[in-house]
Amino acid sequence: MLSALAVAAFGIAACKKSAEQAVEETPLLLLESESDSSGSDASSGPVADNSRCYVCHINFDGEALTVMHAKGDVGCEDCHGASNAHCSDEDNITPPDKMFDKAVINDFCKGCHPDGKLSAGKNYCTECHGEHRMEHRTRRWDKKTGELIEDDKVRMLTDEMLKDK
Repeated sequence: MLSALAVAAFGIAACKKSAEQAVEETPLLLLESESDSSGSDASSGPVADNSRCYVCHINFDGEALTVMHAKGDVGCEDCHGASNAHCSDEDNITPPDKMFDKAVINDFCKGCHPDGKLSAGKNYCTECHGEHRMEHRTRRWDKKTGELIEDDKVRMLTDEMLKDK
């Protein structure tokens, strides 16, 4: 129960705009200007810059949940933390700072969307609002502990590794 309250409190702090303030759901391009070709503003305000995450997670560039939140100025770091160690680990064995298993995802979402209700027959917010997961994973971490539980063992070659060949 305490962890659910902590997740909800973090969610409230991370939320910057309500869903009503987010604009239409069109993919954010990494090099897109703030205005489209017609000159109209593509956003009603600041847009979260997720380009640091898209270096490896480009599949989220057009994912509905990511786009909607980015246009509401809620970026990857607002939910997953800065994840500096994760971002600088070329072997990708370091987890993001924050991950959410199914037991806490609804409480986290309700931190910013307190009036959100699940549709009939649905158990999790993400069943309707984007899968928000990698289609192909080479690593899996326990979302509660951050422990690496699946790993394809593929690593970037270092100078030391090349000497051994």
